[in-house]
Amino acid sequence: MKEPVSNDVPLNSPQDSMTVCVWRSTGNDGDYQSFEVPRHDSQTVLDVVTWIQQEADPTLSYRYACRVGMCGSCAMMVNGVPRWTCRTHVEKVLDAGSIEIAPLKNLPVIKDLVTDMDPFFDKWTLAGARHHPGLDRHDPMQAVDPQSDQRQEADLGIECINCAICYAACDTVAGNPSYLGPAALQRAWTLLNDEKDTGRQTILEAVSDIGGCHNCHSMGSCAQHCPNDLNPMRAIAGLKRETARKWMGWPSPC
Repeated sequence: MKEPVSNDVPLNSPQDSMTVCVWRSTGNDGDYQSFEVPRHDSQTVLDVVTWIQQEADPTLSYRYACRVGMCGSCAMMVNGVPRWTCRTHVEKVLDAGSIEIAPLKNLPVIKDLVTDMDPFFDKWTLAGARHHPGLDRHDPMQAVDPQSDQRQEADLGIECINCAICYAACDTVAGNPSYLGPAALQRAWTLLNDEKDTGRQTILEAVSDIGGCHNCHSMGSCAQHCPNDLNPMRAIAGLKRETARKWMGWPSPC
């Protein structure tokens, strides 16, 4: 009696594997290395990178933490697009059976898929994008109306988790290394609308300086690629208006 024919495809068949091209380097000079990686249901790009590091090449360097889209540290270029790899499913990015994975653009590469985030965070400082308190622990807590126009404007950017995807997507950053970038400028706008922040003049002077908000070409890549659906371009437009008001000596509505 003949054995029944199975329609199942063996796990090691070509249909159940994919070619993954991963950037390998120490510094900015390097090349892609190809790996054959098993395919599974509900597989993320971060799962793929982890499999390569654990099963194929333990020297591969990459960065991650939460794996659930809360920290942003696993951001990489996937087929030329900046993404959170923990939230990017293979089935959505697989192209002719292959995927290309590289470190985030516009940042120095330390090794393989790990970038140096210092320039990104240094620009937060340059943009004045840190809280400037006016009270101390001995003062009564300041009440803020959550329905006020200022608070609602500030809330639009409060979910930024510093993943640098907008920074990697920004064409202005690519062509102008001194540009502060969408994340730092969005944070500056958030603080400018925070009633508890007293650094209004400091922020406006910082974002008006070399590399400030007026360098933005309004191409919109930051808003297009933000995984949290934030709109840094709106914040930058707000900073442009407020710096223009300051320069003209006009009163601000804020």
